[in-house]
Amino acid sequence: MTAIFFFSVVVFGCLGHGFLQVNEYIVSVSVSEGDSVTLLTGIKKNQEDRNRWYCNDTRIAQINGDRSKTCTDVQCNEGTERFRDRLKLDHQTGSLTIRNITITDSGLYTLTINSRSNKKTFKISVHVVSAAERDTMKRKSVKEGESVTLDPGVIKRPIDPVRWYVNITLIAEITEDQSKICEDVQCEERFRDRLKLDNQTGSLTITDTRTTDSGEYTLKISRSRNHYTVTSIKSITVSVTGSGLSSAAVAGIVVVVGVVVAAAAVIYFCRRKTRNAEESPHDHRESQQVMPIMQQHEDD
Repeated sequence: MTAIFFFSVVVFGCLGHGFLQVNEYIVSVSVSEGDSVTLLTGIKKNQEDRNRWYCNDTRIAQINGDRSKTCTDVQCNEGTERFRDRLKLDHQTGSLTIRNITITDSGLYTLTINSRSNKKTFKISVHVVSAAERDTMKRKSVKEGESVTLDPGVIKRPIDPVRWYVNITLIAEITEDQSKICEDVQCEERFRDRLKLDNQTGSLTITDTRTTDSGEYTLKISRSRNHYTVTSIKSITVSVTGSGLSSAAVAGIVVVVGVVVAAAAVIYFCRRKTRNAEESPHDHRESQQVMPIMQQHEDD
């Protein structure tokens, strides 16, 4: 079960000489719960500019040119803690970043520059993942020797940078049309020639998995567009279970079985040869006793 909540982008431009020219357009932004989104002003703010951000007409962030009056969330809107520690203002551009987005963040986000006549309003869709789907996305279990593919779960463009980490070690990345795998010595020793990175989708495949590959793999992908940047951070726990016996143990068992079979064959043939040797003189004596009797009957 999924749900989508929306915000919109409406842009108004204010020109000089007392005339107001209004340009309105909508930009849809699709994000998932837990993502971070940066709402871009598209300008380099002047020192005297005063930027204010509103969510559903409630002020949530403000920055003055001299930075003497900068606030976010609690300080701006008289104690409301809806965005506590999740808002960040860029002092150079006035752009606003909302971290770890939740469904309660739905609404209209409006930027005003100097006055309400010059403003920009954003509309974002928040994709809510069901608990079952989220668990499937976050956990991968395979048997030793099998391959496992870690999927970003988002559609990327060629320019979108992708980075994969295991624990805190960077193991693979895509920047524009360049891909890099295991440039770290420790990574190279651990995953030697067993990582494959799909430049089109950003997915990471681990071949010939080993129990030492178990751990938490983290994806960081940034999708930059004209009016916003969405950063997705996704963690996947990989569990690689042993096949029961290691390859060395299996090889050892095969060798032992082979030796036992060979020894049994040697013993069998030796005993058979000894038995034949013991029976041979006895059979010769019997033949000597039988022959005279047969000859006697012939003489009669």
